[in-house]
Amino acid sequence: MISRPLFYKSFIFIGLASLIFLFGFFPSLVQKYYSTGFYPYISSALRFISALFPFAIGDIIYALLICSVLYKIIRFYKRRKSLKKQDRIIIPLQILNFFLILYIVFKIVWGLNYSRPSISEELEIGNEKYNIKELVILGNYFVDKTNSLKLKQVKVPAYTIKDLESKSVAAYLLMAKRNKVFSYDNPCLKAVLNSWIISKIGIEGYYAPLTGEANMNMNLPDFVKPYVSCHEIAHQLGIAYEDEANLLGYLTASNSPDLNYQYSANYEMLRYILFEIRMKSPDDYKLLHDKLLPQVLADFKTEKEFWRKYNGDMFGYMDAAFDRFLKLNNQKKGIDSYQDIVIWLWNIYKSESQASESLTTRR
Repeated sequence: MISRPLFYKSFIFIGLASLIFLFGFFPSLVQKYYSTGFYPYISSALRFISALFPFAIGDIIYALLICSVLYKIIRFYKRRKSLKKQDRIIIPLQILNFFLILYIVFKIVWGLNYSRPSISEELEIGNEKYNIKELVILGNYFVDKTNSLKLKQVKVPAYTIKDLESKSVAAYLLMAKRNKVFSYDNPCLKAVLNSWIISKIGIEGYYAPLTGEANMNMNLPDFVKPYVSCHEIAHQLGIAYEDEANLLGYLTASNSPDLNYQYSANYEMLRYILFEIRMKSPDDYKLLHDKLLPQVLADFKTEKEFWRKYNGDMFGYMDAAFDRFLKLNNQKKGIDSYQDIVIWLWNIYKSESQASESLTTRR
């Protein structure tokens, strides 16, 4: 006879998961009661607890979860022939309950942020799409800005994780004076336990929802690290989508008084913009590429060689696939594809340009 408590548990877990899932269809409620209500407290508490440990405990927890799942799969496979009839129902129910619990916990500690309204709305950044001419204007602006910052740069320090945490916290505190979206307490930035594996996978950093840790790949070139740290902290603040974390990371790092943070942010955004231009107008891409200072091109080369070192086969495949994509489509298909971060960068640029013109006119 099958245990009734197991059925009751499944019923309760399915009910809770369904309620959480349905709640996600109401972004304004998610924003009010979760993202700016319950979530800041639970995330701050998780960061406070995780910060007590000098290593990334999330990595250990996820490793244990994966090992546990693999163990149960292997155990089930070995016992499959000797299973009783009731086991054929009990085991699937146990598996269902396990994944339902994971889903519920994930949604409560962070995942519901996927259902909040876009952070661009909260920051009052427009969403107007650009044409190719406007994209090239944006590209020229970021090329000039990145070149200018590179000329001012003296030396990029060999960052430790503590350096990045303290400087990134300072940058967020500065931005929090402008908008509470950037408010950040109980900082918890960690180095991943195994940078080699993370580099092989091609990951710069990631957020661990169960522990509230922002994790950094410390193998990265030092000029990339400031922006990546600000990006991962954005995830801690409840910014779930990558493009939105890019936006918050850019705004924070680019407004930091630290020149290396400014360069890192603009360098990273230039990469996104040049990718878009290369896809939509290869001729303009070449002109912009030729405008870059040798020092900036050297950074591009350093980063390219870094990824080639760890995942050269995949890197080469992706590069070839992109070239193939351009040739097959006569370099025109994809003209209507947009990256959200580039859209927001264009709208920020346009808004600042209009404000500057208005000020000049009044004078």
